[in-house]
Amino acid sequence: MIRNVLLPFAALGFAAAPAGAAEVQIQTEGPVVELSVYEQIEVEPDVATVGTGVTTDAPTAVEALRRNSAEMDRLVRLIRALGIPEEDIQTARINLNARYDYRNGQSPRFLGYQASNQVTVKLREIDRVGEVLDAFVEAGATNINGPYFSIENDVEAKATARRRALERGQRQAEDYARIAGYRGVRLIQVAEAIRSSGRERMESDAIVVTGARLQSAAPAPPVAPGVVATGVAIALTYEMTR
Repeated sequence: MIRNVLLPFAALGFAAAPAGAAEVQIQTEGPVVELSVYEQIEVEPDVATVGTGVTTDAPTAVEALRRNSAEMDRLVRLIRALGIPEEDIQTARINLNARYDYRNGQSPRFLGYQASNQVTVKLREIDRVGEVLDAFVEAGATNINGPYFSIENDVEAKATARRRALERGQRQAEDYARIAGYRGVRLIQVAEAIRSSGRERMESDAIVVTGARLQSAAPAPPVAPGVVATGVAIALTYEMTR
């Protein structure tokens, strides 16, 4: 007996299909096996992302922002002097807030204003991360967060994950077929999940420095990049065959 199997993309547990995408009907004679397979590959990172910036206090908003801008300009000039390209330096946020003292259960006491400016820096030389973090603080950075490691181009790793996922899915489908008394399976549909663009980030144990400055003689902080993970999730549909 021939069956019509309706295989809408969204029904496979993946991200929604593009608007207007048609549902697919496939004719089958045997039972259908639907599998969701995720395969992950671990690779050495080649990019480290670090957040750094400056926080300043002053009696007035104008003075706080001016002081912050001057100190941040010095920090950004140092970042460029380290050989980091302009496109790898990005402003993350700028904040200006009034400060109050809420202690002793009394009415808040106005203390002044606080300005902060934070940038995100992408480092492509992993072995320089410790040196660069030390330089940031020497240049006046009052906060550091990161590093977060990733890979710039994971096309090859994803291709390996895709191949392994298909192989594992095939084995699983064949197991189901044998248990059900069938001789084999026929692949009738493959769908890959919509995921991030090859720069999946795995957070390391982040170094966080706030309101502190290192002495010039202090050694650079040790950094261990470890490995990061990337992968693919696919939905596979097989027909059991006699």
